[in-house]
Amino acid sequence: MEAPKRLYRSDKGMIAGVCAGIADYFDLDPTLVRIGYVLLSIFTLFSGVIAYLILWIVIPKQPR
Repeated sequence: MEAPKRLYRSDKGMIAGVCAGIADYFDLDPTLVRIGYVLLSIFTLFSGVIAYLILWIVIPKQPR
């Protein structure tokens, strides 16, 4: 039986690895996740910045 996937911040990230970790979890291109995050932040009056900071704190760093 396969172990369940876990969400981690990626080491391949540009700032904190949150978007890259989400992309790894859902098997998506990190660039698409970053573009989606920027668009979401702009259209929600930059509340995405607060969400990003919370995710940075909550999501654990990927173990080596």
